[in-house]
Amino acid sequence: MNRAKIGIVDDEVGMRDALVALLIENHFDPVPMESSADFLVIRKSVDLDLVLIDLQLNGESGLELAMDIRSKGDLPIVMLSGHGDETDKIVGLEVGADDYLLKPFNPRELIARIRAVLRRYGKGASVPMASGENDQNIALGALVVDRINKIVSTTDGDEVPLTNAEYRLLDFFLDRPNEIIPRVDLLAEIGSDLTRYMDRTIDVLILRLRRKIEENPSKPVHLQTRRGQGYIFVTENSGPNH
Repeated sequence: MNRAKIGIVDDEVGMRDALVALLIENHFDPVPMESSADFLVIRKSVDLDLVLIDLQLNGESGLELAMDIRSKGDLPIVMLSGHGDETDKIVGLEVGADDYLLKPFNPRELIARIRAVLRRYGKGASVPMASGENDQNIALGALVVDRINKIVSTTDGDEVPLTNAEYRLLDFFLDRPNEIIPRVDLLAEIGSDLTRYMDRTIDVLILRLRRKIEENPSKPVHLQTRRGQGYIFVTENSGPNH
């Protein structure tokens, strides 16, 4: 299967290198560029599947490049910005960007957004998935967890973006199905690389994960609470509990 070609238009060499490494690691084919001029040259000979554009390019606007791309075709665009101005996001989407992500971003979220945009454009065949590892795909109601690529998606193939902490929590539970896990064990597992973690933070993570994987988060079928004991991930439908 041909890898999806992802253009990267960013004038910061460190960010370009980081994005190239991230895309290669996730089985995409990155095409790094420094400016809109580079893009216009490369686009003539390279058939891109999607382009990542930094909003603030050196001496020019990434928005103008996005507008130019959109006026000439339907190449998928994901904008990246180091600024948190909501206006920038709105304008970026209005000029034709398909998604918008603020730096510094979670690498897993960026990959999830890229895959989701590619699928919306009918480029699902270009989106890398594990092959020959179906035993590592776990069905959770209307969702599928691909533990090889660390992806959660709907049965229609739409990505469910999880943060790194949310996926690690899910992965931890999947290794211990139908087993009651004390909160302190979850804290030790998930909190090892996070600062300012408190006991209640695990509860917040649980709630966030439920909203993404449960059909009815207030009556979870899989990620259930055992009061006074901890949490349990139920892989067989034994009825909701919270």
